Amino acid sequence: MRIGIFGGSFNPPHMGHINSASTVQKKLGLDRVLIIPSNRSPLKVPVDGPSAEQRLEMTRLAFSTFGDKLVVDDRELKRGGISYTIDTIHEIEKENPGAKLFLIIGPDQFFDFSQWKDFAKIFEKADIIVTSRPGYDLPATQEELPAYIQPFVEEYEFNFIELKTGHSVQFLSLNDVVVSSTELRKTLRIGRPVEKHIPLALENYIKAQRLYRPLGDKIGNYAKFTEFCANALFAKKGINVRGFDLTQSSAPSEYTLVASGTSTRHAVAMAENLVLAVKEEFNVHPQSVEGTDEGRWVVVDYGNLIVHVFYDFVRQEYSLESLWQGSKDMKLKDPDERSNQN
Repeated sequence: MRIGIFGGSFNPPHMGHINSASTVQKKLGLDRVLIIPSNRSPLKVPVDGPSAEQRLEMTRLAFSTFGDKLVVDDRELKRGGISYTIDTIHEIEKENPGAKLFLIIGPDQFFDFSQWKDFAKIFEKADIIVTSRPGYDLPATQEELPAYIQPFVEEYEFNFIELKTGHSVQFLSLNDVVVSSTELRKTLRIGRPVEKHIPLALENYIKAQRLYRPLGDKIGNYAKFTEFCANALFAKKGINVRGFDLTQSSAPSEYTLVASGTSTRHAVAMAENLVLAVKEEFNVHPQSVEGTDEGRWVVVDYGNLIVHVFYDFVRQEYSLESLWQGSKDMKLKDPDERSNQN
């Protein structure tokens, strides 16, 4: 048996996921590919969206026409907790003695693979298939491979790495579909057409379940919400926290916050504290969080409020505030400083 493993949050699944899984199945002659929605990723900040059960149903609808070639597998949702790929591989290995396993990932995951739990053991258990993705370049030479994999390389040929473990890494170029779950969630929330990006059955399910609605229903007054978020940034020693009321402009959000940290780690900590504070007070996750892997510029998207948290040096480089010179400065003050003045 030749079994593919294709995991993800599938929030929501889309034509890019379908294209990747189906192309790999056909080109590598896999008996089946297990499509495995994760319960909780250790490397992603939680975002607002459907329940685990709804993500599972969406995934089943997205892959419903592929029969026994692409099979939705709910083991990680049943297992609960943080989803680690190595645990899933161990389970599949026990259920299918002697099967050859193929882990299907994207280039972004490949370059961050050293952050995965027991990644070296994964090299001992499965072949890795890295599919192309818009916006990412696949390595063209051994020198372009990330440092973590170099000690495992036995031999490198164009698009193929033979590993010392007896397994391999293969880079597979697809006819890429330009779509991401992050952008798709934004498109759904503002009511724009999505028929090019998801199957009709899935689109109907999303509408019937009223998924990916704007966060305003939960947040209410965005001006007060912006002040709350600013106070959360001040509480983590945010530098030069500024808020802008953009309601009279053509900006994509109604409010924005900008803050600086003394280091990339400080910037990430500020953003993470903000997400936790908002979840506790409003029971809302952000629509998306980007930039926490590097911490130079972290963007937390709450729909009508976009929060930008910079490493201070990077903030000076981009001078983002110049974009909003004609907008109303909210003149935010640190609550602790106001208390001391009183």
